Amino acid sequence: MATERLVVVGGDAAGMSAASQARRLQGPQELEIVAFERGRFTSYSACGIPYWVGGLVAERDDLIARTPEEHRARDIDLRTRTEVVELDLPGSRVRARDLDGGSEYWTHYDKLVLATGARPVRPRLPGIGAHGVHGIQTLDDGRRLVDALERTRGRRAVVVGAGYIGVEMAEALVLRGYEVTVLHRGEQPMATLDPDMGGLVHTAMNRMGIVTVAGAEVTEILADEEGRARAVTTSAGEEYPADVVVLGIGVEPRTALARAAGLPLGPSGGILTDLSMRVRGHENVWAGGDCVEVLDLVAGRTRHIPLGTHANKHGQVIGSGAGGGYATFPGVVGTAVSKVCDLEIARTGLRERDALEAGLRFVTATITSTNTAGYYPGATEMTVKMLAERRTGRLLGVQIVGGAGSAKRVDIAAVALTAGMTVEQVVSLDLGYAPPFSPVWDPVLVAARKAVSAVRAAGV
Repeated sequence: MATERLVVVGGDAAGMSAASQARRLQGPQELEIVAFERGRFTSYSACGIPYWVGGLVAERDDLIARTPEEHRARDIDLRTRTEVVELDLPGSRVRARDLDGGSEYWTHYDKLVLATGARPVRPRLPGIGAHGVHGIQTLDDGRRLVDALERTRGRRAVVVGAGYIGVEMAEALVLRGYEVTVLHRGEQPMATLDPDMGGLVHTAMNRMGIVTVAGAEVTEILADEEGRARAVTTSAGEEYPADVVVLGIGVEPRTALARAAGLPLGPSGGILTDLSMRVRGHENVWAGGDCVEVLDLVAGRTRHIPLGTHANKHGQVIGSGAGGGYATFPGVVGTAVSKVCDLEIARTGLRERDALEAGLRFVTATITSTNTAGYYPGATEMTVKMLAERRTGRLLGVQIVGGAGSAKRVDIAAVALTAGMTVEQVVSLDLGYAPPFSPVWDPVLVAARKAVSAVRAAGV
């Protein structure tokens, strides 16, 4: 039997998980695997970069799960510093460019995996290309920022955007001894939460000395005579001095290759796949990780949710298919956690505006409790917000903001959402209890009880 060739474009979580899983299923005599990675590193935790920047993780290499050399030792032909610049789907080949030498060449494939990831959103602003302006997505991005922080004489930082990346980078810069201002367009930071819950995050950021400016539309990054960023201006005419600027606006799927090749893209610009992560309409092409859109099991529509947890699962599913096996990725409920200083932040399912966009009628319930029994030493406050469908009582979403032990409680809601449970069923869950871990009624259950009352009061 002739040896087939699997070509993987992208060498991080989804791409190398796919390559590794395919190699487990088929040896090099059955399947040749060639992987292209435009950077120097593979299989690393991009989610850990803010903690490295902030000094909580000592070394860059602590974030690397498997090096290029380790992948090559597993009979994977991994080519770093090599970017795929064109897909020829009719000809079953890709054109690659050596980023160091500049040469280009075509490589044939029998099976193709696209794991091109996402890229930081860089708005088209005057001065966006100034020295000292940083987007954070890869280890190379993190290295450049760490080097800049060690060289910069001033101690003023402006973070543009207050999503997960912006909030985590603001904390990292505070830990580095910087005076930090966060500029964001929304009513509150953390637009992944409803504004009332984002207000709790705002308060916590202010407590740790971070200045947060809501409704701030950035218009320009001012540079000095040497071309280095010195300030950020807004549409309100305000000017915020900055020795370093970090873009925390979010990311978008890196799908220029897919778009040029005519592959199907969703509303967010991510590649569309079936449940086995095959690109729709293309039998021998798979895609996974931050470049795809996945099914939201609660809203019933595709969404772009760039998380390492999903990317690794995508890779396992893709590798099974490409290696001759079978697996599926059914979808997500949108679970995410983060923190700023001692405040933990979590959400899963739909926010109010998500439910409205999906045409759902819903009720909300918000409660404040403690993470442990109230009398137990060290008890801290926790706020839980729950959304439920008005007529059926089906759980639609949960948001949690609070002290230690708060965020991972969202996993209870994530399981309930996946199972399609009602808030009344959530109330009956048999959760663990002891005073060091929760009150007799866990805060999630208390919120569910209040949601049940809201559903009954709303009627049909």
